[in-house]
Amino acid sequence: MKKICLALIFALSLLMLHGETGHESKSMGEQINEAIAINVVFTADLGFYKLPITDTVISTWIIMAILIGGSIFLTRNLQDVPGRPQALVEGFVEFINNFAKNNIGHHWRPYAPYIGTVALFLALANCASILTPVAGFGFEPLFEIKPPTRDINITAAFAVSTIGIVIFSRFRYKGPLGFLKSLFKPVAFMLPFNLLEYIVRPLSLCLRLFGNILGAFIIMRLVEALVPVLIPPIFGLYFDLFDGALQTIVFVFLSTIFIAEAVE
Repeated sequence: MKKICLALIFALSLLMLHGETGHESKSMGEQINEAIAINVVFTADLGFYKLPITDTVISTWIIMAILIGGSIFLTRNLQDVPGRPQALVEGFVEFINNFAKNNIGHHWRPYAPYIGTVALFLALANCASILTPVAGFGFEPLFEIKPPTRDINITAAFAVSTIGIVIFSRFRYKGPLGFLKSLFKPVAFMLPFNLLEYIVRPLSLCLRLFGNILGAFIIMRLVEALVPVLIPPIFGLYFDLFDGALQTIVFVFLSTIFIAEAVE
């Protein structure tokens, strides 16, 4: 969230100092608003409801297609003596399995696929902006790829999925009675706070990921507007690549810890 505040303060100060700038006589504030806006690409008519399909949904579908296609391609001809692609896949699977085993315990196996899938998806989604060509000097990029996790609906969906797994796991491994008893631990008056935990945790997961990715996206837009050559690729290594990978690690690690607390 600090990045969002920094970006907004920076943008406001530039608007006050420079007035209007950029393409088509638009102020920098207008350009930033256009960049972070969630646009409806088309509307699917379901008969009883018109479902708007936004650009983040399209980006999500593309990432899903890449992951599904890559999984099919890399696992279609598995060999006893693996080549480099198969060895890479096996190394990743082994890493995720060991990570889940070390952090969750002896009930790790059902959760490793979820942890690995979330890690792969967020790694692609958070770092998607680095694939956009750098524009400048009055020229727009040939295409633009915006990180879908800048949309709070995407991050909320992942957070709700994680907390849903946590609640299901507590019912599964502790039973209904054990689940109810856990709400009164360590003492009975902790019940409201233990219930509040099921709201605070997904909210924290959602806003942390959303705030950091959106903040990095805004900062990169400001950098591209002010210094459109040489500097953006350097800043992109941190704000698009390193920060995106870091937020993936944080989300996956916290989700794993929450699951571990539910099953042990």
